[in-house]
Amino acid sequence: MQLTKNGGTTWELVTPKNLPETLINSIEVSPHDKATAYIATTRYKFNDYTPAIYKTTNYGKSWVNISSGIPSGAYTRVVREDTQQKNLLFAGTELGMYISWNGGKMWKSFQLNLPITPISDIKISHNDLTIATMGRSFWVLDDLGLLRQFEGNKTTFKLLTPEDAIIGNWSSQLNYSSENFSGADDSEGVNPANGIVFYYYLPRNLKNKELSLEIKDEDGNVIRTINSKSDSNYQRYPGGPSPEPILSNKVGLNRFVWDMRHQSLPGIPTAYIEGSYRGHKAMPNLYSASLKQEDKLSEVSFSILPNPLYNITKEEYLETHKFKIITEANLTDMHTRVNTLKKIQSQLIKIIKELPEEQKYMGLKSKGEAIILQLKSWDEDMVQRKSKAYDDVENFPNKFTAEYIFLMNQNDSSIPKLNSASKNRLEELNKEWIELKNRSKELIQEVIPAYNKLLWNNEIGALNVK
Repeated sequence: MQLTKNGGTTWELVTPKNLPETLINSIEVSPHDKATAYIATTRYKFNDYTPAIYKTTNYGKSWVNISSGIPSGAYTRVVREDTQQKNLLFAGTELGMYISWNGGKMWKSFQLNLPITPISDIKISHNDLTIATMGRSFWVLDDLGLLRQFEGNKTTFKLLTPEDAIIGNWSSQLNYSSENFSGADDSEGVNPANGIVFYYYLPRNLKNKELSLEIKDEDGNVIRTINSKSDSNYQRYPGGPSPEPILSNKVGLNRFVWDMRHQSLPGIPTAYIEGSYRGHKAMPNLYSASLKQEDKLSEVSFSILPNPLYNITKEEYLETHKFKIITEANLTDMHTRVNTLKKIQSQLIKIIKELPEEQKYMGLKSKGEAIILQLKSWDEDMVQRKSKAYDDVENFPNKFTAEYIFLMNQNDSSIPKLNSASKNRLEELNKEWIELKNRSKELIQEVIPAYNKLLWNNEIGALNVK
């Protein structure tokens, strides 16, 4: 080993003392400290298959053998230090890959899905780990962010900082959780996950405890919450919203891919509407996430990046985002009112049916029947309840909320850019909504409370308007 500090004008012998005749197969100068270097040596030509990696922290004045954990026979060919995480080392040997999180004090097998084959070289480029093998092609590992934070620590409740992600429009088997991903078919490639990939570690003392992941925008507004328990109020029916994803709360390292979408929208039970209830994709910006389990809390920040292939300005992204926020809030209000008034209608029908046939209740009964007609009329203007299956719209025309969802879905494009036709259509629909909303307000705030008063006066009870 020779060292120069003046560009090659003079050289200094820095060979490790007592090192026998050997092949120095690779030299790695630490990207974090110029005085630190690593060498991978091998004596297989002397029938010696002992791994031998050496490290110096003082420009070669002294060296330490750091091969502990690499078995005999896995003689060493190359060693590299991570470009961002000091003391994160990768070693290529005759029998595959090894990793160290502590500067080489201890190595562990890092084979993953690699075939057992000699690793001839390693390069860290574009935050990916690229390796060259002897006869088994090039391989790339692209989740170095996880390794850089993990540090071999397996005891702490922690949400790891995810890598920033680009807004895109592709599918990937890697969007599934680790439990549901069984690999890809041999005939197809695998795209990167389309979303923010969260990794989190749960210690044994919190086994199976309820877990929640809360995602906030730059202003601190909660835009999505994912839990480890399913929603007990969720109702599955044809043409309704899909269930929310579930967080794994198993002991150890877990993985969850957030599809960058805001909270899902409520449906109208039993009414089939051809459309998507998914929230819109978050726009490029800074975001934060917090993982909670009992009294434990772990928080991280990350960014969603604009797609470089899209010719979209920051103002256009913001315009699309505002359009989505307004329309999603309106649809949530619409469906909440529809569901509330439908429950009141059912209650009222039951009360009218059970009223005694005495003369003193006739006025109460007729007034209730008139309110039922008002409720049914409003409901029929809002939603088409005859639709029960795909393409029923051909037999039963869409009503107002279906038209509203259609507009929202038409603007859920892979290119988040708002056109003038959508703006004009929203203006038309919002005018209709003002009239429909006012009718619902009159029912909720005036008609129903007044009828409730009559019910109380006749010792009947009251309608629940919540």
